[in-house]
Amino acid sequence: MTEHSETVDAARARWDARSFMPDELRADVRNLGALLGQVIAEDGGPELLADVEQLRELAIAALAGEDATLDEAEALVDSFSSTRAEQVARAFTCYFHLVNLAEEYHRVRALRARDTPAGGKQGPDTLAGAYAQLAEEIGEEEAGRRLAELEFHPVLTAHPTEARRRAISGTIRRITDLVAANDDPRLGARGRLEIRRRLLSEIDTMWRTAHLRRTKPSPIDEVRTAMSIFEETLFQILPQVYRQTDDWLNGEDRGRARPRAQAFVRLGSWIGADRDGNPNVTAATTRKAATIASDHILGALEREGTRIGLAMTLDEGTTPPSEELLALWARQRQLSDELTCTIAAEAPREPHRQVMLVIAARIGATRQRNADLAYAGAAELLADLHVVQESLRSAGALRKAHGDLQNFIWQVESFGFHLTELEVRQHAKVHAQTLAWIEDPASVPEPSVAPEEVLDVFRSISAVQKRHGVDACRRYIVSFTRGSDDIAAVYRLAAHALGSAEQAPVLDVIPLFETFDDLQAAPTVLEEMIALEPVRARLEATGNRLEVMLGYSDSAKDVGPVSATLALYVAQEEIAEWARRHGIQLTLFHGRGGALGRGGGPANRAVLAQPPHSVDGRFKLTEQGEVIAARYGNKAIAERHIDQVAAATLLASAPSTERRNAETAARYADLAARLDEVSRARFFELVHAEGFAPWFAQVTPQEEIGLLALGSRPARRGLSVESLEDLRAIPWVFAWTQARINLTGWFGLGSALAAVGDLDLLRAAYREWPLFNTLIDNVEMSLAKTDHRIAQRYLDLGDRDDLATLVMSELELTQQWVLDITEHAQLLEGRRVLGRAVQLRNPYVDALSLLQLRALRGLRSSTGGAELSPEKIEELRRLLLLSVNGIAAGLQNTG
Repeated sequence: MTEHSETVDAARARWDARSFMPDELRADVRNLGALLGQVIAEDGGPELLADVEQLRELAIAALAGEDATLDEAEALVDSFSSTRAEQVARAFTCYFHLVNLAEEYHRVRALRARDTPAGGKQGPDTLAGAYAQLAEEIGEEEAGRRLAELEFHPVLTAHPTEARRRAISGTIRRITDLVAANDDPRLGARGRLEIRRRLLSEIDTMWRTAHLRRTKPSPIDEVRTAMSIFEETLFQILPQVYRQTDDWLNGEDRGRARPRAQAFVRLGSWIGADRDGNPNVTAATTRKAATIASDHILGALEREGTRIGLAMTLDEGTTPPSEELLALWARQRQLSDELTCTIAAEAPREPHRQVMLVIAARIGATRQRNADLAYAGAAELLADLHVVQESLRSAGALRKAHGDLQNFIWQVESFGFHLTELEVRQHAKVHAQTLAWIEDPASVPEPSVAPEEVLDVFRSISAVQKRHGVDACRRYIVSFTRGSDDIAAVYRLAAHALGSAEQAPVLDVIPLFETFDDLQAAPTVLEEMIALEPVRARLEATGNRLEVMLGYSDSAKDVGPVSATLALYVAQEEIAEWARRHGIQLTLFHGRGGALGRGGGPANRAVLAQPPHSVDGRFKLTEQGEVIAARYGNKAIAERHIDQVAAATLLASAPSTERRNAETAARYADLAARLDEVSRARFFELVHAEGFAPWFAQVTPQEEIGLLALGSRPARRGLSVESLEDLRAIPWVFAWTQARINLTGWFGLGSALAAVGDLDLLRAAYREWPLFNTLIDNVEMSLAKTDHRIAQRYLDLGDRDDLATLVMSELELTQQWVLDITEHAQLLEGRRVLGRAVQLRNPYVDALSLLQLRALRGLRSSTGGAELSPEKIEELRRLLLLSVNGIAAGLQNTG
């Protein structure tokens, strides 16, 4: 598959002009596309490649708006045999993977090109630059205090939105490495031939690897997938993030001065612990997840400690040990005379090396559960490392004290011995049912979750804390919290499970407010919650620290994207003010997804648009599915993402930021009220229409998404498609995305803007009000990934012209108002890189959409009375699921 052909028509030329690419990226895409074309021709023959190319050419030509060309493309798709349709879908999916990795690598190129020396001026979207700006506003001392208290807490979740198999991901990483190697200007002709051979081999592997999972992954499979992110990026890049800021702060003394940057990242995880609606996550799963995570971090720390120890070849004559180091060595000898004698013989007159190698051996013993040598916890290890560091410092070996050893200390501070802080989540109704069952088993004849399993969770938490430490698993999130009784229920169940409140594990119970009504009621519920005795005890023990979680997904499904955005802002404002009145150190936990209908979009911009005092140097959010791979799969991109979010978290509490957000929120309060009122009414007009739920299932692949082996969690909580109430927000968003409508990211905004009608006011709000600016920009991105022509074809699958017309008219209205407000001639005009990426993919996504429509029409005809054999139905489902996989790769956000 090649990027261009010599016989392009005017429409294609116009498309190429809009999707201009830098020369390096263009070369990579062209090269990878040509290699894919070669692989396709070698396996399927020139006829297959010709079919792929013809469909691609027609889709590109149709982008100019020629319906006849799109009809021709659709006719070509309909003419394919089942086998050919699957092959073509696989070809476009492979192409998207290659384009995605080429763009990702080009981002790395761009980051390197923009890299600023440690002593140079840093931008405000770097932590060093944010600190400099904050210091100008509030002084060095206060800025330093806030930097020291900075917290960024990403929480990995296993929501089923990563449609890509792990086997495909591995191939993608290897191809990316080869693209990077090919970028080396020192490479000779023979080296380039070798890279070409290896690229062909890897692309051939991608082509031949099944793109669909045969079975759903288990929760433990999902845990192991998350561990790969830790091993490949996070363990290495976190100290680099800290180092970058520390070097800037210390200036010419960098590498010699005491570190000023703190380890501010703490990694959380719901994977293997989130059981809300997922019967596959059991108490045993949670214990195993904690053990796997601990084993990974202890193994990594042991290897790193050994490496540092072996390199610490400092003679006692040039670098004399401190009294504290000699005392530590004496204690180590008491632990194991055999080990210390062996190390002493291998490293004579090298006391720092001796002590470090014993430290590494003790980490290994901790992993192996050797009680004689094991550390009691990460705090004990850190104490030993600080002894080594101070000894090196007192001997004048400042660079050794503040080099790799400091990186190692930062890693221990970030990950502890548990790696991720597991967070259990369960629905409030499950707790209520279990308590009712405890009092009278006959009152709950068919509990949704076995009561003994609910109780076993608390026993597992206790076991995890005893083995891996309290921080390994102390947070317990209550989905759909409606009152303080929902919080009290968790403590009551824990006491019952362990025999008494005194024997129960340490728990920080976190309310999760999800629906519109729940967000409004949050301050009242919190007021009642802190009156509970177990909550008061935890507040006292933690210095009045409290977490509150806000659900973006269900609130948007409840009242629409515009009202949900505004309601979340107001809820944060009110909760932050409530916390200030009570002297509570609040952390708001944002349950955001990757798609715009679930709070997606650039995280750093979202942070800077939050209400005053709602951040205060602490930012916590969920990272799920394809977002984990996109943000943390590449070291350079992960480092940049963490630095940007940390910078925004620090700046969010700057007086200038808080003043701007407060003033503009007040100035545009009437506008917000009008947008809320009209957009919600318009959203309700659609989703509350009689028969909407079955129509939604008819015009999108919502039902079929449940067949795709994406994750361990079911797509629904159990109700039929006759009701949207218990349909999970993720497939709700995913289905509209697949249908190229993206309704969950924009519906209702057009009517709301039209009702306001004052373009000058709206443009002023866009310039001045960060929340509105972010909303409009996110909607613009969502609209850019819609396609009116393709969307209409999906809507034609249903028999409700009234609902289809409602959707399409709102789409047209929203797009026109967004363009008018942004003063753009076309969507994403002001964001060249993103616009290029979207425009590059759209015609290829169109091709996959036509293949998906073919499958959906066939499946819908079978439900409409047409007689199809089981074999034919299976063929259609396989094609549909292949297209789902490819479209997800092409649009780069699913749920």
